[in-house]
Amino acid sequence: MTSGDGGGVGGAAQRLLHRADDFQRRHPVLAFPVAVFEKFGDDRAGQLAALLAYYGFFSIFPLLLLFVTIVSLVVRDDQDLQQRLIGSALSQFPVVGTRIGESVRQLSGSSIALIVGLLGALWSGTAVVTAAQQAMDDVWDVPRAERPSLVSRVTRAVVLLVVFGIWLVFSTILAGLGSGSGAGALGLRIVSMITLLALSTALFAFAYRVLTVAHVSWRDVVPGAIVAAVAWSALLLFGGWIVDRQIRNASQVYGFFAIVIGLLFWIYLVAQVTLIGAEVNVVRARRLWPRSFIDQPGSEPDRRVLAEQAEEERAVPQETVDVRFDDRGSSEATR
Repeated sequence: MTSGDGGGVGGAAQRLLHRADDFQRRHPVLAFPVAVFEKFGDDRAGQLAALLAYYGFFSIFPLLLLFVTIVSLVVRDDQDLQQRLIGSALSQFPVVGTRIGESVRQLSGSSIALIVGLLGALWSGTAVVTAAQQAMDDVWDVPRAERPSLVSRVTRAVVLLVVFGIWLVFSTILAGLGSGSGAGALGLRIVSMITLLALSTALFAFAYRVLTVAHVSWRDVVPGAIVAAVAWSALLLFGGWIVDRQIRNASQVYGFFAIVIGLLFWIYLVAQVTLIGAEVNVVRARRLWPRSFIDQPGSEPDRRVLAEQAEEERAVPQETVDVRFDDRGSSEATR
């Protein structure tokens, strides 16, 4: 009786899952986000986000050191603008940004020592961008034989860091415009927020295109950039509460190291948002929906995802990857 009831319950659950799967595959408004999260799991993007958090944690201080030194040298005659620019950079790390700012000081010394220090900070800080390039190539299933060389990776990292620095400058200016008071302050604040969202979208789009050697167009990367920019804005809006809650929970056990945990947690959230936006681009550009979350491979998009993952393992240009799926004893060539 128990076994029969268990089997009945299990069968009913299976039928319910199949109905839900059929329903979402018939409705693009559901099928697309399901396909994005299926691709996110296929790429082990959670592990990629953890790797980005690891490299990001060790890259923050060299990059901030580099940024503070350059700002201090370029706008040395305007202390107020210096503080606003540095404060804008630190505001990207809710709650823990103040602690980070207390630990970062401007590089000083002779010209040679300063140049060496700046180059060392730049080299150390490119680690997270280099890891992001690897993650984006994984998301786009770029074969290992086509991955960029070290020189190309470092060049791309430097270009992206320069663009990010320019974005920080403009975001600081926009934040200043939206912080005024008076009759027109509300309208000005709304305009500055919309403009900042547009700039964030442009930054993500640029990053998505530069960080991979896959052949992608601006049209391919804009949708995911919009998703990432909106999610990033939401994280900044609620980031203080999220990080503070994480630190409070961790401080009971880890004490001072709760700050470190809070920082790692924040970077991990940002990495996940970035990767989800990238997955949106891949799924849309390659029309990898509808996907089945029960039967694998249950549809043509499922098979194309699996075939592209196999192709990704091609290590040398002379290697050929052939993927076939057996359907009831017959072999159907998919690639």
